[in-house]
Amino acid sequence: MNQTATLALPAGSDANYTALAPTGGAGFGLPALGNLDAYISAVHRIPLLTLEEETEFARRLRDDGDLDAARRLVMSHLRVVVGVARQFLGYGLPHADLIQEGNVGLMKAVRRFDPERGVRLVSFALHWIKAEIHEYVLRNWRLVRVATTKAQRKLFFNLRSMKQDSTSLDPGEIEVIARTLDVRHEDVIEMESRLAGRDIPIDSSNDEDGESVSPIAWLKADGSEPTQVLEARARDLLQGEGLLRALDRLDPRSRRIVESRWLVDEAEGGSSTLHELAAEFGVSAERIRQIEAKALKTMRAELSA
Repeated sequence: MNQTATLALPAGSDANYTALAPTGGAGFGLPALGNLDAYISAVHRIPLLTLEEETEFARRLRDDGDLDAARRLVMSHLRVVVGVARQFLGYGLPHADLIQEGNVGLMKAVRRFDPERGVRLVSFALHWIKAEIHEYVLRNWRLVRVATTKAQRKLFFNLRSMKQDSTSLDPGEIEVIARTLDVRHEDVIEMESRLAGRDIPIDSSNDEDGESVSPIAWLKADGSEPTQVLEARARDLLQGEGLLRALDRLDPRSRRIVESRWLVDEAEGGSSTLHELAAEFGVSAERIRQIEAKALKTMRAELSA
């Protein structure tokens, strides 16, 4: 919750439990609070506005754009948001995030509130608070949205409370729910199946036998993992262009020794020994070993460049 007295809506829904108004100012300022319990306790200590005060502040905001009046209206109703957000805890989303989204709805309500309609701000704001939280729940409850049509949304937010227990609905219960909510039987059945499902992590821990059973094991193709692709590409480079480039750095004798020792196929008779190469070049086997070591060092430097 951004520490600001304007009605500009905060970007995102990252709640850090900071008051919506700066510290000071008629005793309504709240310090930045470090945890949710402290925030809830603080907003419940903010005094409620009387009807006369609420009407005065709303008129000042409407007629003069008075941002301090807007702050007073918002701050006095933060406790309402906390109460509404608590009703949505059953969806497994963080309470702080629900409160943050509800505060966005509250600010929208304050901006649109008309005191001349004869309705208290709390009654007007409830719609906006719930609507904002509804949208947040639908966006975040599952990666795949479970409710897009009006009928599906009605079912999503009412089916859980209308079920008698955790067992599947029988035909009679489906009939009652469909008639009560004015939706089709098929919609009730489909939404129940969606709510009964559970999210499966794509990369979960191994089972007791040590074999991976998470969806990632079924979905991935051998050799398609990015690091494997890069390793294979680097290996091909080293075995092709990189190797030829490194050999070109050697003098003819060193290249002959390396090729005879390391780059000869078994079908061609296998690699030469140090003594065979020593006889070919008329030097000792130790000298061949030294030339080979120096040549390999030169090639490694070229390949790592």
